[in-house]
Amino acid sequence: MSDTTLTGHTWIAMGPAGTVGWISTTSGGYTFKLVSDTSERAVYPSLEVAKSALHASLIPGSDWPEFREH
Repeated sequence: MSDTTLTGHTWIAMGPAGTVGWISTTSGGYTFKLVSDTSERAVYPSLEVAKSALHASLIPGSDWPEFREH
């Protein structure tokens, strides 16, 4: 169970094979979830930090995903 409240903005992270995850806004910042996750990750203070954290969670050597606001 997560105590984060989503507030409406989402960015889809796209890799060569399709969607790898997404970033959502919360009342306290930004959180992300990979497609394989069962719950959101930590809350990050900015979108750029959340993007970096999502990329760092991918398989080592993965290209930087394309982020599309949805």
